[in-house]
Amino acid sequence: MSVTKEIVTERLKTVNGPDFTGNIVDLGMVSEIFIADSKVFFSITVPAARAQEMEPLRSAAERVVKAIPGVAGAVVALTAEKKGGGMEAPVPTRPAARPAPPAAAAPRLAPHAPASQSSGKRGVPGIEAIIAVASGKGGVGKSTTAVNLALGLAANGLRVGVLDADIYGPSMPKLLNIHGRPQTVDGKILKPMENYGLKVMSMGFLVDEETPMIWRGPMVMSALTQMLREVEWGRLDVLVVDMPPGTGDAQLTMAQQVPLAGAVIVSTPQDLALIDARKGLNMFKKVDVPLLGIVENMSYFIAPDTGKRYDIFGHGGARREAERLGVTFLGEVPLEMGIRESSDAGQPVVVSKPDSAEAKAYRDIAAKVWDRVNEERGAAEAAVPSIVFE
Repeated sequence: MSVTKEIVTERLKTVNGPDFTGNIVDLGMVSEIFIADSKVFFSITVPAARAQEMEPLRSAAERVVKAIPGVAGAVVALTAEKKGGGMEAPVPTRPAARPAPPAAAAPRLAPHAPASQSSGKRGVPGIEAIIAVASGKGGVGKSTTAVNLALGLAANGLRVGVLDADIYGPSMPKLLNIHGRPQTVDGKILKPMENYGLKVMSMGFLVDEETPMIWRGPMVMSALTQMLREVEWGRLDVLVVDMPPGTGDAQLTMAQQVPLAGAVIVSTPQDLALIDARKGLNMFKKVDVPLLGIVENMSYFIAPDTGKRYDIFGHGGARREAERLGVTFLGEVPLEMGIRESSDAGQPVVVSKPDSAEAKAYRDIAAKVWDRVNEERGAAEAAVPSIVFE
């Protein structure tokens, strides 16, 4: 039986709305329904102030959809209603006092279970190396660095893909000026979107840009697993993963289940950002992910009218931290209006102004990152014992 949006919609009409006032479809609470490989994706819009108490409604909607003949799985997310351009109230992404549900009951994007740490880290066919770009906190320009790093690697002759692992705040659709929904291959796996020679996958292609996600840890991990492993990436030299800020579920999922070639940490020069950057560095160390190096973003500002240099956030903090920790310092990126403007326009500086000093800085960082990847590969191969029969 072929699963259609119409069939799913009719079943969802059996789910009562809040306080039993009509059904969730007629109340306009159900988003656009997306179906791929017999798996159903949609969200339910609820008042932000009541997000926690709406979990049973979400579970009921997921249950009735999974019961439809031919449905292999369903992912139903709660999204918060927006009024007047802002949120009604702060929306918790995870209830503070509620214990995590058992793994067997966790909503899944696919019927398979992700590889566990004990069974080893399973690679992705066709992808030679996977690099995580991370930061200890938000606001340091990590995503802009990740996309320009990816474009720098591509400019240096590599086949490159980008995975936007920030489920709650995906930015790659805007940064790379990509619109629309991904297609499927034979109705089974997703085709990545493409622009500027990069293959890209992001939750932003499946959910409207302004839709805030209210997903629990298991849902985040399942979404990442599918966006990584059920996408037709083809042959890639490197996949750049734009991690969400911090050291939460997404970072641990990638570090524990994927054979990362290494991690790049992005920080600004000031002490506060460096304190958070250390947390990211230490997390990757604890899970045995090689540290490729540190990038100092917003390193300095050159006044366009006078040419005078200003160290607005201080200068050299990331370099000193790299030296202290014995980690490679990958380079400095200036605080430059053109980088912000090109990013907002969906035309990253590496492709929109390839001859600029900023583009050269990113290409140089990309070259150092790739050198570090090859160094780590060589070290890993040298560490493997050989058995000689005489």
